[in-house]
Amino acid sequence: MTDVILETRALTKEFKGFTAVNDVNLAVQRGHIHALIGPNGAGKTTCFNLLTKFLVPTSGKILFNGKDITDARPAQIARMGIIRSFQISAVFPHLTVLQNVRIGLQRELGTSFHFWRSEKSLSSLDDRAMELLAEVDLTEFADTVTVDMPYGRKRALEIATTLAMKPELMLLDEPTQGMGHEDVHRVTELIKKVSAGRTILMVEHNMNVVSGICDKITVLQRGALLAEGSYAEVSTNAQVMEAYMGTTSAELEGAH
Repeated sequence: MTDVILETRALTKEFKGFTAVNDVNLAVQRGHIHALIGPNGAGKTTCFNLLTKFLVPTSGKILFNGKDITDARPAQIARMGIIRSFQISAVFPHLTVLQNVRIGLQRELGTSFHFWRSEKSLSSLDDRAMELLAEVDLTEFADTVTVDMPYGRKRALEIATTLAMKPELMLLDEPTQGMGHEDVHRVTELIKKVSAGRTILMVEHNMNVVSGICDKITVLQRGALLAEGSYAEVSTNAQVMEAYMGTTSAELEGAH
């Protein structure tokens, strides 16, 4: 039996008659980088919102380390070690890079998010914050005000703040969205680097990003599981190729 950290059973979400996630059975293995991919409208983000408890499933179950978390609240699963990084850079723009990471680390002091704590009590976190910045290649940006950083570096900072919360399972939502080629490459390498000893589940639309780093890929289409396997397996799957190419020629002819 492989060690499954996160599992869904017949996970389904309906919105007023529209089924956004349809009977999805997902199994994420501990230590893997697992990607959830699919064309626009495939249900990837809805699925992620169910896993992180921002949405309540219509039916089905979610298990984390074998424990049913279907009815848990977002704060509860965060305490369990499921930490999500957001599609839009979830950082404080007018704090420095170091200060952003330090806020993520406050949880360990038992003073989580008490912004009025004295600077002195927080400075004990500086060494650990600098270690995390080194892990994501941001040491030189420690004193930079976040708003002044390039977009790709902000995403790296977001990964550092996610790491600060000691995730057992990291959920990355479209980590390379809106990036140029150079930033995409840097963030992809970064995900690979920080995955050592961790489990990552990422929503991604870019096949090139997942090709080199993912152990397993789950492809969704119209809310349902279309295919699953290694990159080599899913990238040569005829149904996946058609889903990514969009409509078939027969459908196009019928549209005229």
